[in-house]
Amino acid sequence: MLSSVDNALRTLGGSVTAARPCPQPKPRGDQASLTPEQRRESGALMRVNHVGEVCAQAMYQAQALTTRSPALRARLIEAAREEGDHLAWTRQRMNQLGARPSLLNPFWYAGAFSFGLLAGRAGDPTSLGFVVETERQVERHLQGHLERLPEADHASKAIVEQMKSDEIHHAELARSAGARQLPLPVRLAMRAAAKVMTTTAHYI
Repeated sequence: MLSSVDNALRTLGGSVTAARPCPQPKPRGDQASLTPEQRRESGALMRVNHVGEVCAQAMYQAQALTTRSPALRARLIEAAREEGDHLAWTRQRMNQLGARPSLLNPFWYAGAFSFGLLAGRAGDPTSLGFVVETERQVERHLQGHLERLPEADHASKAIVEQMKSDEIHHAELARSAGARQLPLPVRLAMRAAAKVMTTTAHYI
């Protein structure tokens, strides 16, 4: 519980540091080549991605807190560490673009933590199913951002591409660990909640 509180404070306070170096574009993008409008759009999209990583930290911490399996707990914590890289990378890119984090980050964190607790208490197969569905949605969301980011913003695209690869890996690990497919109404509710979050975070 203390570890979860510490993680929440570091996540919301912006003090998470990446264990891996930030992905770099090939060829390297020139930030100065972006117009003011492009910088605003890139900044808004990276803010949405940052919110997604805030939620990922909350979800994995809650699920690690509720599982009774030491092996699964270790796997969830490791996934949270990788998501921590994403959190740091998106925060760094927002700073470069002159964008700010979402003002509603505490609300997003609390909501994702609550979902994670509910999933964890439903049992490990359901909890892992929650991971699979979440990562599938995030993968589709990141692909959409790759298509929406300005063509000249190679720096943001390099980060999003690595994030997408990691999310696919997390979903595959959860599936191989015995994830149970969630009922359709639950999946639809998750998609609706994600839509509200991404639309709101784009502006606030």
